[in-house]
Amino acid sequence: MRNIRNPLIRKHRYVGGLLLLLFISVICVAFGMTDNNQFDTARREVLLRKIGDELLLQSGDSTSRVLPVEKIAENEYRIRFENELTFQPDSVVHTTRRLLANDPLTGDYIVNVLNCGNASVAYGYAISGNKKDDIVACIGREQPKACYMINVKFKPIGINTSKNGYLLGSLSVLALIGFVFLKSTKSQRDLNLRRPANRFSLGSILFDAQERQLIIDEKVIDLTGTETRLLLIFAMTPNEMIERSRLQKEIWEDEGVIVGRSLDMFISKLRKKLEFDPNIKIVAIWGKGYRLEIS
Repeated sequence: MRNIRNPLIRKHRYVGGLLLLLFISVICVAFGMTDNNQFDTARREVLLRKIGDELLLQSGDSTSRVLPVEKIAENEYRIRFENELTFQPDSVVHTTRRLLANDPLTGDYIVNVLNCGNASVAYGYAISGNKKDDIVACIGREQPKACYMINVKFKPIGINTSKNGYLLGSLSVLALIGFVFLKSTKSQRDLNLRRPANRFSLGSILFDAQERQLIIDEKVIDLTGTETRLLLIFAMTPNEMIERSRLQKEIWEDEGVIVGRSLDMFISKLRKKLEFDPNIKIVAIWGKGYRLEIS
């Protein structure tokens, strides 16, 4: 029994360790991507602030401040100014396109210049990775000096999509490894049951562990599952003493309950089923265990 289980145990531990290592790698990469994402997001906010700075300079204002960039929603930001300004729509389009080209997270985005008082849209446009899909109108018309806010909304792409794709791919790999492992374990288990090593000659008795039977002169005696597991341990080490604690552990450990007298009861049942051959005996070694003696 122990020799049969060991290869499966080693394989289980190996594949389990592989799964654990892959899972830890997925988590580490996910956190690493998160850190990169946070860095790129901070860099994006600096670029947005730079856009505000250049628009102030284009308006002739080199002294007032660009207020802190505000994140108003996921992938949406607001640029605010300390003082009023005027702007040329084509300059806004050119400036945002030039600076955001340096943002690795940016693909498509929409820009709306809002009036501070009522948040109405003074000017707006949409930029796409494919220039044919750009929506830009009313350029060349200078806007009056007023209090403006600029909202920039980005289409969520880049690192989030890559991270989700990586995680989904990694989970698929985990599922595949788990499936292959379970299938191979079942195949190994079936192989162990089919192989000839599960048939033992005990004197004049043939012990078929797969079929849970004893065959004596064409007479068949059925065995229970527990009786089969118990006799299999004896059959693999005949004429050797097997400790009582080992028998209890290997037979009943998986069931979670070990009853002291259960072993003695099944030993007694096996003795009755083996008594057809007087050369086979299960002998008790007082205080230690049992031995299957085959003369």
